[in-house]
Amino acid sequence: MARIGYADVDSLDDELRAYMDQSRRYGTPRPETQAIRSRVPAVAKAFSRAWDAIFRDGVLEHSLKELCRVYVSKTIECNY
Repeated sequence: MARIGYADVDSLDDELRAYMDQSRRYGTPRPETQAIRSRVPAVAKAFSRAWDAIFRDGVLEHSLKELCRVYVSKTIECNY
């Protein structure tokens, strides 16, 4: 199984550091996956901007979004 290292947080720009801080604070998206995404800054920024627009903000109540997330996780048998 391949192992992908984490990005060096000290080398990230301010925007990516802010996303990492949010990840650590809220636990979503998982800080570990954010640290992997951050190895390619454009990917991490695109993902994080979409996450903020859809999951943190948006028009649905957070509890409904969380139920959808759990449903998808169970459907694909994801243990996270």
